Amino acid sequence: MTEKFPIINSTLSPNELGKLIQQKYKLTDKTECSIFRLAMNHLYIVHDDENKYVFRVYTHNWRTKLEIEEELRLLILLKEADRQVAFPIADQSNKFIQEIETPEGKRLGVLFSYAKGIKTAKFSSQTSFLIGQALAKVHQSTENIELMRMSYNVQNLLKNPVLKTKEFYSKNVAEIEFLETLSAFLTLKMENTDKQKMRYGAVHLDVWFDNLHIDDEKEITFFDFDFCGNGYLCFDISYFLFQLFTTNLNEEEYQVKADSFIKGYETVTKISSEEKEFLPYACLAIMTYYISVQCDRFEYWTNIFLNEDHLKRMVGNLKRWIVYNHIEINNKLVTN
Repeated sequence: MTEKFPIINSTLSPNELGKLIQQKYKLTDKTECSIFRLAMNHLYIVHDDENKYVFRVYTHNWRTKLEIEEELRLLILLKEADRQVAFPIADQSNKFIQEIETPEGKRLGVLFSYAKGIKTAKFSSQTSFLIGQALAKVHQSTENIELMRMSYNVQNLLKNPVLKTKEFYSKNVAEIEFLETLSAFLTLKMENTDKQKMRYGAVHLDVWFDNLHIDDEKEITFFDFDFCGNGYLCFDISYFLFQLFTTNLNEEEYQVKADSFIKGYETVTKISSEEKEFLPYACLAIMTYYISVQCDRFEYWTNIFLNEDHLKRMVGNLKRWIVYNHIEINNKLVTN
């Protein structure tokens, strides 16, 4: 008998997954399932006549069952508070997490409601205002909530990630040196922050156009809380502004939308002066972390784009943000 070759990441048959979902959630015989995206996690679109859902299959060993349970606990809390989020759906046995045996081992799957509207990077300043409002309402519910998940601190955002990135990108000496300098600078910034004046709680950490739907330019729904954890609430504000900056190359247009976003947020809850002061720096720490996540995870499914040029582009975006915000590192202005 020939031994099966070890597998790191299989793709589940959408037809068979559709049958499983239909049975577990008692959907109609019109249920259809199709692959939407095979990335860090695998996403499937499920249609059941008029109803539409998203089924997420977590990559093997990416999240523990407890981490997923905590993500779902946060989403249920937000749904009950009438916040605009895609929420998990329980099966007939009142279970939210499905355990699926795959060639690489047990994988976990969750059925989510489908967020109304469309995903677009090209939205108006009025929509930016609404995104700010919706995020502030989410933060009202997540402030002082603690999850049994990662805490986004100096160690997890800066120190460990830079070591991991350095190991992966051995040829990018200039970029790695920049990230090391930036990490040391941001470590001091974070350690000298007045924690008493910074709101803290559960954060999404990945709020940008790719993880929200806009319905008729009026309603915003957030989804993909896969990176939720504990941290300063202003992390989410800063990260959104950074992503807005990278997708709006016209800096005047960016500033109009950024101001509108902050105004929308502050119609719900005020951002303290300490938080505002920290906004230009917070996203730099998050992006340092995400660069290392790419090194750690993306080779599981593709590394076509994960090369020396990719790191140069990532660092180039960080430098552009630093220049735009007149940030001096070690008393020196950074140039592109």
